[in-house]
Formats: sequence, structure tokens, C-alpha cells
Amino acid sequence: MLFNCLKKDLTIPLRTLRRYLQSKPCPTIPINLKDDRPCFKNVVNFPDKMAFCDSVGSYTYGNIFLSAKQLSHEISEKMMGKTNERILFLCSNNVNYIITLWAIWMSGQIAVPLSPLHPHNLLLYYTSDAKPKMVITSPKYKDIIDRIAKNTDTQMLVLGDKMKLNCAQNFPEKDCDLEGGLSDSFYKKSDALILYTSGTTGYPKGVVLSHKNLCSQVNMLVDAWKLSSNDLLLHTLPLNHVHGIVNAMLCPLTVGAKIIMLPKFDANSVWSHLLGINPKFSDRKINVLMAVPTMYTKLIEEYDRVFSEDSKMKDYIRNTLNGRMRLMVSGSAPLPKRIFEKWLEITGHELLERYGMTEIGMCLSNPYDSKRQPGYVGKPLPGVCVKIINKDINNNSHLLVKCCNIDDKITVQLHMDSMEKRNLSGHLLVKSNGVFKKYFQRPEATTKEFTDDGYFITGDIGEYDIEKGLFKILGRANVDIIKSGGYKISALDIETQLLNNEEIKECSVVGIPDEKWGERIAAIIVLSGNKTITLEDLKSWASDKLPKYSIPSILKIVDTIPRNTMGKVNKKELIKTLFN
Repeated sequence: MLFNCLKKDLTIPLRTLRRYLQSKPCPTIPINLKDDRPCFKNVVNFPDKMAFCDSVGSYTYGNIFLSAKQLSHEISEKMMGKTNERILFLCSNNVNYIITLWAIWMSGQIAVPLSPLHPHNLLLYYTSDAKPKMVITSPKYKDIIDRIAKNTDTQMLVLGDKMKLNCAQNFPEKDCDLEGGLSDSFYKKSDALILYTSGTTGYPKGVVLSHKNLCSQVNMLVDAWKLSSNDLLLHTLPLNHVHGIVNAMLCPLTVGAKIIMLPKFDANSVWSHLLGINPKFSDRKINVLMAVPTMYTKLIEEYDRVFSEDSKMKDYIRNTLNGRMRLMVSGSAPLPKRIFEKWLEITGHELLERYGMTEIGMCLSNPYDSKRQPGYVGKPLPGVCVKIINKDINNNSHLLVKCCNIDDKITVQLHMDSMEKRNLSGHLLVKSNGVFKKYFQRPEATTKEFTDDGYFITGDIGEYDIEKGLFKILGRANVDIIKSGGYKISALDIETQLLNNEEIKECSVVGIPDEKWGERIAAIIVLSGNKTITLEDLKSWASDKLPKYSIPSILKIVDTIPRNTMGKVNKKELIKTLFN
């Protein structure tokens, strides 16, 4: 085990760490972030620079660009010169993913990424719904995709066992043409990506994102989080969601940063990379990590398992990460306060929590360069406006607060009736250039999700703290807001409190229909280790932590709580499974 080796001889990693910390950073490569064009167009600025490292090898930006360009010619030939067609692709978390994505864009097509974690029936649904002209895959998934392609009468392209990585050194050369793709004007008016939603409300819908949407999403994060060519990001996320594709991949690739991509999340492997044991890159160390709360929980569990009795190792880890890491981000699910505090204790870093979704990218973020508040998701990112509205009994909307971040200036507009309140809660609406274009072939569903003034209705209930000037997410308007005994209760607030109980490892809170109360509050709990807890124990413990009307009256103990690849719980399915 990595940690056992590390504990035997601390002097080697400490010496290594000291040497790297004393080295001067490389100058930042300036990039024009105003262009509405794919990130591969920036490669001409840094072709020699190391871009990517996976389980097979390391690759420069030039390597990846030329391989993608070669593949794009093959795609264009098979598409008979047509553009703006949908192409599904299924690749592992390695360089083939980026090569394929760039090749699809270079040939002027729309990429629809699939996940190896998807079951056969879901892959078949995506293929039938997207109606692609081609499916691309690696040899590893050839048999799976072959069945899908035949069932949907779609042509299939299988990548070679080894992608050609020509002109590996010394760019540019006369035979290494770093011009690729179509005109800038084509990308400014074309769609880039279709990502399928988690499917928590009916069948998954295809979210159509244009190149302009993606550029806007990338630029606001690069600006807010100070991402640059000096960064080295550890990538452990699935590659069919905004978090893994945009935040953790397109952002660093746009500015000429480096990525180490793991085949999948593994707590021991992540710790080995964070601490610099046998690093893939010899010139610099990882300084950026983006993950979901479940991953941070597993990292904490691994830390406790290995180092709970080793104070010397604890000091080493804290000193190492406190001195090396620049940014650690948490998202895609609410971050429990105890995880925030425990991670701060272990690493000296406050996790940066942000809020976003497939349709909008990111829209709210805690600050990069000042104190972060656990439980809050911060303020609007650059170029974003958000509203919180209330609806009366006739479903008429009333503005409570509007907050915008335009030209590096935050403006807040409060409704007159809101002035005397401290917290304003209601439906959260978002508007920015990053907001998606449409749901694929679902015009009615698209229209339904937008207001007349162009704001996207997130379906989440948000709260604005007037004193702090910060937003928090109370949960989904449908499943995370429980109406019990005349009260509107946030399931996420209850979950946050329950996760502070050391006997509880995981939990999910739902509302169960009840004739008397409207809904009763049910806590579904995974216990820590060999702990036990009864409903009476839970009520007693929560009596001074939650309002009486918010304390669960139903308790279900389970071995696991099913989650999707981004750590989200489908509460509707959970209720059906456990209570129907």
C-alpha cells in the first residue's frame, strides 16, 4: 500500500516536497478568453507544453491536436462532408476521450458523450433519442457499442488500439500543421455538445450546449478561480457531466494547464497523487482538485483509516497540502458542514463550494480569494444574473431579490417588501451566456423552463442572506422541500444536521405522503461502522439542533443509499423502493 511505504521513510517525500516548493513557477501563458471558439484553437500558443497524463503515458498539446486532426479527417470522410450532425462516443477516462471530442468538433459535428457506467438499456435510450449519424468508441467497448449501433442502424467507428501521436517533439515543424477545425464564424453559431440530465424527473433530456455556451462557462470559471497555464489539475470525475467535462477538463485545456486523469476515483490513488508519491509529472506538483462531496468523504475515511494514530504523518500531510494546493472545489451535491470542517482540519484548505447544473454550467461560487462560508454557494459568477422569486396561490410570480455580476461589479436589487427580512427564499432563476440553448427535440419542455424575460427556472429553492450577501440552496422545489403540518421544510437542512451525528455515515431525507400532516419527514440512514441508532435516539439527539417540526418521524436504516455517478440521490426512486 502507498501509505505503508510512505510511513516507512518520511525523509524522501519531505525532501522532494521542499525542492518543488522552492522552485519558481513558470510564467503564465496569456490566452484571449473572449473568443467564442473551441479550446483546441488555442493549441498554437503552447504546442510543446505537456497537457495530459493518463495511465498509459504523457502527451503534449501538439500530440493531442494532431491526433484529433487526423481522426477528424476520417470522421468528415464518413460523414460525407456534412456538419452539425450528432456523434455519440464512448471512451475511457484517458487521452482518447479528448482526442475524440476535439476530432468531433474539428469536423464540425455535435458531440454526445456516453459513460461506461451506463447500463445497456440507458445507452440504447440515449442513442435512440439523440438519433446520431455515428457512434465512436475504443476497442474496449466495441462489443457493447456494436450491439447498440446495430439496434439503431447507426454506423460505428472504432479507434485504433494506439492513437498516432505524431510530431512528439519541437513544435511547430513544417510537417506539423497546427491549423485545424472550421472557421471561427462556424463555431460562433453552432452547437457543440449534448449532455443528458440525470433523469430525476422522467426520462433524461438532452441538453444542447453551443460553443458559445461552453466558452462562456469556461471563461467565467477561469476568471473567478484564477486558472492558468501554471496549474496542474487532478481529474477523477466522470466525463458525461458538466463538472467533469467543463470545469475539470475544458477549463485547464483552454489556458494551457496540465491534467492528470485517473481511470476512476480511488481514494488511495488520489492521496498518492496529492502527496506527490511517484508523480507522473516530474516538473511540478498537483495544485488543483475538483471533486464531489462523496469523494471527499471517502478521502477522509481513507485518511482516518491509515493515519488516525500517526500524528507525525498528519502534520506532514497538512503541511504538504497547505503549501502546495491552490484550489480545491466541491460541487454537484450539497457539501456537509462536517466534511468542510474535517477537510480544513486535515489539509488547511477551505473547500470552495459552487452551484450549477447541466443546463446552465456554473452560476454561483464562493470566493476564491477570501473566506468561504460552509453551507453557502456564494455569489453570481462573472456574467451571471440570478433571481429569487415567490409564487402566490394563483401561481403569480413576485421578485424578492435580483443579483448580477456584470463587468466585475455585483449589484443587488431587493423588493420593497423584502427590506425588513434577513433571509429571502423562493424559486431560483438564472440568466447568462452559459445557459443552454434548448432540450433536444423537446420545444415544449424548453419553453416551459424559461420565463418571458429569458431566465431559466432551475427547479431549486434558493435563499439569499441579506446580511452576508450570499446564496444557499435549500433543495429541489419538488422533493427537497417538504410540506408538513403547514411548514415548508428544507430536506437539505435536515440532512446537514444529521450528518453532524458521528453515528451517521450517509443520509437522505424525504417527505412521505400523510393524510394528517400532508407529508411526514423520513430519514434514510447508513450507519458508521457498527453503530446503532433508534428513532427515539435520533429524536433526542436532534431536539436541540432542529425545530420540532423538522425532526424526522420515520427512520429507515439501509446498507447503502443509491447515487448516480455525480453523487446525487434520485429521491423519487428512493421513496418508491423503500416506502411503496
